[in-house]
Amino acid sequence: MLTQQLTREQVESYRENGFLHIPRLFSQEETDQMADHLEWLMEEWANREAGWTGPWRKVYMDEKTEKASKLVAMHDLHFYSDAWLRCVTNARLIQCMTQLLGENVELHHTTMHVKPPETGHPFPMHQDNAFYEHTDDRYVDVLMHLDDTRHENGEIRFLAGSHKAGYLPHITMTPEGGCTPHLPTDKYALEQTVPVPAHRGDVVVFNIFCVHGSHINQTPIARRLVRLGFRNVDNAQVRGQSFGRPGLMVAGRRHRHPGQQLFSTEMMINNPVAVVKEAVETVGVR
Repeated sequence: MLTQQLTREQVESYRENGFLHIPRLFSQEETDQMADHLEWLMEEWANREAGWTGPWRKVYMDEKTEKASKLVAMHDLHFYSDAWLRCVTNARLIQCMTQLLGENVELHHTTMHVKPPETGHPFPMHQDNAFYEHTDDRYVDVLMHLDDTRHENGEIRFLAGSHKAGYLPHITMTPEGGCTPHLPTDKYALEQTVPVPAHRGDVVVFNIFCVHGSHINQTPIARRLVRLGFRNVDNAQVRGQSFGRPGLMVAGRRHRHPGQQLFSTEMMINNPVAVVKEAVETVGVR
């Protein structure tokens, strides 16, 4: 039987504030392995691009920085690396997830977030639900830290208690066209947030509805994080990233709802939207 990882006070803090810093969840050896594999993934597979779009960029960055700012990113590291597969199935991490989400937990995705040196991409205020919308807040995002973070390299920052408001409307369209979802910069500012610096091997977890963002990386060294998304298996997804596929069961069981069919590998390849539409309708999501 797994030992309890989180205290009652930690769980209550997460419920109240929408986020929680968990120190030293991963050992130095485990973190070294993940960092080594991440460097390989960055060279072999990752995208290097301007990152998020939208008018917020001119609020967060001057013109020279905005033109130079990049983000190194890719999805689903655990499909490419055994070190990251071990990470998402780590017993200590999964025990934390069951304490926050219940006994039946599904991995939704993993995403690399590397801010390159000096002009590494800031993030405007937003909720992650804008990128992978779910029917309720039984979803925890986990930031696995491969480097120490602080203001200078863009530590994660949260608007404490903002998850209690539920899903907020995001800007997704401008006069120039579509843009990456973000909250209005005149109503939500990084100056309002609580900074959560962390050390290498720590994780910072947060509710899918918790408003957050981060400053630019001003240092000469890359800031390396990986986001892991976990959900209660009965929290159906509506749209967005990884929509249309089942995730890895990391704790408990996927109970069968009335009329629910087995996942069809052929359908998942050819028509994933149809599969998820059927699954959502089966569990009665509206």
